[in-house]
Amino acid sequence: MRAAVLACALLAGCMMGPDYQRPSVDSPRSFLYAPKEVADSADTEWWRAFGDPVLDRLIAEALANNKDVKIAAANVEQAAAVLTQTRSALFPQVNYSAAAGRYRFSEQGTTALPNGLSNPTSYYSVLAGASWEIDFWGRVRRLSEAAQASLLATDEARRGVVLSLVAQVATAYIQLRGLDEQLEVAKRTLAAYAESLKLTKDKFEFGQVSQMNVAQVQSQYETAASRIPQIRSQIVLTESALAILLGRNPGPIPRGKATVALTPPPVPAGVPSQLLERRPDLLRAEQQLVAANAQIGAAKALYFPTISLTGALGTASTQLNNLFSGPAGVWNYAGSLAGPIFNAGAISGQVAQAEAAQKAALLNYERAIQNAFADVDVALSSRAELVEQVAAQERLVKALQEYSEFSRLLFDGGYVPYSTVLQAEQQLFPEELNLAGARAQLLASLVAIYRAMGGGWVTEADKLAPQPVAGSGPFAPELPGGGAGSAGAR
Repeated sequence: MRAAVLACALLAGCMMGPDYQRPSVDSPRSFLYAPKEVADSADTEWWRAFGDPVLDRLIAEALANNKDVKIAAANVEQAAAVLTQTRSALFPQVNYSAAAGRYRFSEQGTTALPNGLSNPTSYYSVLAGASWEIDFWGRVRRLSEAAQASLLATDEARRGVVLSLVAQVATAYIQLRGLDEQLEVAKRTLAAYAESLKLTKDKFEFGQVSQMNVAQVQSQYETAASRIPQIRSQIVLTESALAILLGRNPGPIPRGKATVALTPPPVPAGVPSQLLERRPDLLRAEQQLVAANAQIGAAKALYFPTISLTGALGTASTQLNNLFSGPAGVWNYAGSLAGPIFNAGAISGQVAQAEAAQKAALLNYERAIQNAFADVDVALSSRAELVEQVAAQERLVKALQEYSEFSRLLFDGGYVPYSTVLQAEQQLFPEELNLAGARAQLLASLVAIYRAMGGGWVTEADKLAPQPVAGSGPFAPELPGGGAGSAGAR
């Protein structure tokens, strides 16, 4: 007897298929374009480093109201419910039934009714039943392992939405402030051109300049005027996109500091290998690999027999008033064993399908890692190039401003034709617009670095976002995120 119990215990601990082991990854020692000066910004709300309270409020509003974040939280709740359903098969299933009916038996050729019953007769029964499929081969446990990994993958997808949302709001806000700066440049230039046009027309009336000079100044004025509607249109588009991210209908967006007044956050410290532990998309890809790996064991378990236990206890009687009397008691119990002999490759096909899915999940994980390394290098490289570009653009604008001022003085003194002034101002205006755009791009490149590197700031942002709610009941799983009933473990 003891040997039988020991054998059952050993069988109950048996699980088909490979146990998951994280694949080895060839990580570079450092990022190619990492700057010398970095800061440890883990577990911080990095966007506050910009020093703009308006941006802080917009990000908090987006995390609280964005529809994609709420959808992602609902997806986690759905995955948790799937896990509850899947692992319920590990436990006995208890049910009840009740029946009542009236029957008439054929008396043709019958000398006596069954058990001397009257004809017609009534029948009543109340039963409580139980069934249990003993998971000897670990099929249900492998399916539960896959469902658990899918839950974790879904929660990492939710965290990825949070990370992406913060980056999108910050980037859109910076772009909006850059467009505001371009609009100010265009309006200021247009006002200067309007004054120049007025003076040129006055000089033309007194015969000091030709009609061609008036036409030149007029064309210069209209060029600046045509840029203003274009910039305003881009502002409206950016405001509408930002409003959707905030979870509100399109409308005006409040403004805070100008781009030149924003404090660039420091480049976060980190090494490539840390991406595997903190980027939500990589953690999601790994959990998808865990789930695919577990499905192999669930498929292989189908080769082995299914062992089930069933039983029922209750009462049955032909008289309702005798339904709960002693002689009315009924019970039964049974065990069954069923296994495959020939199924024309149905099981081997499922195993092959699971193995192929695991191979695809592994390749997807490796590709995601390579893309993550590339994302960080591109973001760091872009930031380094933009630093030089902005510095060069500032020098260019300063030189063109001096060129414009000197050409205007020489023209007023009669030393150069107006075409020299026109040439200088035509070069200055677009470069001032480019400088405003480059400043915004530089700030946005820092946002891209934080988005590419993931990190503890995802957790800080997640605290401000709607959390998935754990299901009710003693068998509901604990959620992996910060939701109700969460263990917070990954």
